[in-house]
Amino acid sequence: MDSRTKGKTVMEVGGDGVAVITLINPPVNSLSFDVLYNLKSNYEEALSRNDVKAIVITGAKGRFSGGFDISGFGEMQKGNVKEPKAGYISIDIITDLLEAARKPSVAAIDGLALGGGLELAMACHARISAPAAQLGLPELQLGVIPGFGGTQRLPRLVGLTKALEMILTSKPVKAEEGHSLGLIDAVVPPAELVTTARRWALDIVGRRKPWVSSVSKTDKLPPLGEAREILTFAKAQTLKRAPNMKHPLMCLDAIEVGIVSGPRAGLEKEAEVASQVVKLDTTKGLIHVFFSQRGTAKVPGVTDRGLVPRKIKKVAIIGGGLMGSGIATALILSNYPVILKEVNEKFLEAGIGRVKANLQSRVRKGSMSQEKFEKTMSLLKGSLDYESFRDVDMVIEAVIENISLKQQIFADLEKYCPQHCILASNTSTIDLNKIGERTKSQDRIVGAHFFSPAHIMPLLEIVRTNHTSAQVIVDLLDVGKKIKKTPVVVGNCTGFAVNRMFFPYTQAAMFLVECGADPYLIDRAISKFGMPMGPFRLCDLVGFGVAIATATQFIENFSERTYKSMIIPLMQEDKRAGEATRKGFYLYDDKRKAKPDPELKKYIEKARSISGVKLDPKLANLSEKDIIEMTFFPVVNEACRVFAEGIAVKAADLDIAGIMGMGFPPYRGGIMFWADSIGSKYIYSRLDEWSKAYGEFFKPCAFLAERGSKGVPLSAPVKQASSRL
Repeated sequence: MDSRTKGKTVMEVGGDGVAVITLINPPVNSLSFDVLYNLKSNYEEALSRNDVKAIVITGAKGRFSGGFDISGFGEMQKGNVKEPKAGYISIDIITDLLEAARKPSVAAIDGLALGGGLELAMACHARISAPAAQLGLPELQLGVIPGFGGTQRLPRLVGLTKALEMILTSKPVKAEEGHSLGLIDAVVPPAELVTTARRWALDIVGRRKPWVSSVSKTDKLPPLGEAREILTFAKAQTLKRAPNMKHPLMCLDAIEVGIVSGPRAGLEKEAEVASQVVKLDTTKGLIHVFFSQRGTAKVPGVTDRGLVPRKIKKVAIIGGGLMGSGIATALILSNYPVILKEVNEKFLEAGIGRVKANLQSRVRKGSMSQEKFEKTMSLLKGSLDYESFRDVDMVIEAVIENISLKQQIFADLEKYCPQHCILASNTSTIDLNKIGERTKSQDRIVGAHFFSPAHIMPLLEIVRTNHTSAQVIVDLLDVGKKIKKTPVVVGNCTGFAVNRMFFPYTQAAMFLVECGADPYLIDRAISKFGMPMGPFRLCDLVGFGVAIATATQFIENFSERTYKSMIIPLMQEDKRAGEATRKGFYLYDDKRKAKPDPELKKYIEKARSISGVKLDPKLANLSEKDIIEMTFFPVVNEACRVFAEGIAVKAADLDIAGIMGMGFPPYRGGIMFWADSIGSKYIYSRLDEWSKAYGEFFKPCAFLAERGSKGVPLSAPVKQASSRL
């Protein structure tokens, strides 16, 4: 079969009669088609040789296998690789050749056995693991299902309830837990792994160890009636948590068929479902996200120049508020020594207290020991001046969004910090050129925009001005990787990529409300679409102060296409500031639970009288589809401007930025991917129609108009763009 993927297996037969087959496909020995067909060939040879008594399967360089090579799905979707017949790998190779073989096999697991890697190991007749190995079936988070027999073997090895937990959450277990569950037969040091596996295989041959076919086990399965109850509950919970995704329910169907009708029927159902899910739109979206996320760290003209990241030994943070303390937490969790500077003792104590609270939360949840807590906190030092900044390698300014204050800080930093020190700002909207106006070292200035809460949110927006050196970008990309963030490099403008793209999101919702739409129906429709919350609930969460400060920046810079609603300023005048004051668009009880507020109507009516907007019966009775389109198409429009201006080099970077920065649903593939799934022609026609009816706010930009009129995908590369990068 034609395959563009790589990798291989090698087989060595020892004097003890054990054939050791090693999976080789760096970096994680993924199971590409080449690897799988090599494995089949090696296995058939081992079974035919008289000098081979048993087989051990292991992975090269301390890793068993990270699973099926996901690029195989991408190639199948593009038509570059012919999809094998349903069940060929899971039934013909893994079940009928490996598991049903007349010679026993043992998996020697080190590092990781994930997805197809664990499924391959479960088809062996025993599994020996090193202590640090991770074992799991994470396929659902990629939009696919375990397709090499995992839906049948895992419930039979660890029990139905635990198998459902592992499959539905995509969370791996460590070797020791795997051993206690019955997934692993023995845990041994890495140096003894293959030797122990060889001996175990020979013990199976000699009947000193049991010869277990996982797919035939029934002792861990509950009675049929109980199993059906468990699966019914799992389906209900899955539908509640992921109402827009079909593949988790299809996976549960495959598990159920195996329990009700036997493992062979279950394997056939799994094969059928596995071939169906790759065609789902949600799967295409999740696979796009998988590859796009891995591509954000590749920046043309920066990461292709052979630059090596400099070692960042110490970081200083200015401002110990929610953002500054969150950034400090992220850094010390990754073993970076941090200096936290504040203007007085009271603020400094509060900032350090926030960091401590962030870590104590981990201790309470059991994810951090007390000893680790104390060691991590020891990396944080407080300061009230710049004297301790003389040996720092990077400073991150995280004060309030006040241009003159930030300008003064950067001027001061130049006096105290060493010449190699990176000068970064966590500003979310302000143009970096304005912040660095009084600074001579323009090549060291960069944006390091974290999202709140900074120690939890996965995105790091790295903002580059026309003067920022490539070395500084490479250094910050390295820091981002080490603190477990997904970095996206963007150009400098008001709002950068995420906030710039999404500034019309709340404004569109405000416009609809002033025209008569119900804000709570808007929030409900957008939550149903897949966002973590609607725009009004989000405003309450971030606070009206932040909302007004952000909106001010956009009004100043994009006044011709900004909808200026007075709803929030009017509420703020009445000392409503969102969730923090228990009153905003919603009312909040002691547990911060939100409920609609009947008083909101008076603020909407007053804002309407100020703006002069008239009630529109058509907009007051929008369908959910119309709400989604009128809220998100302006976001698509602004994303097109960001892309056309070269603020982002790849449309896929905007997809990842929107997902990780704003919570755009990953299974929709990101804002540009989603837009292309609808079609540029349709989006253009709708925006054009609305702009004629309701004004400039909805007017399609030139980029969208050009592509929409021709039906060209919005994510197609921009030719000869004058990139801000």
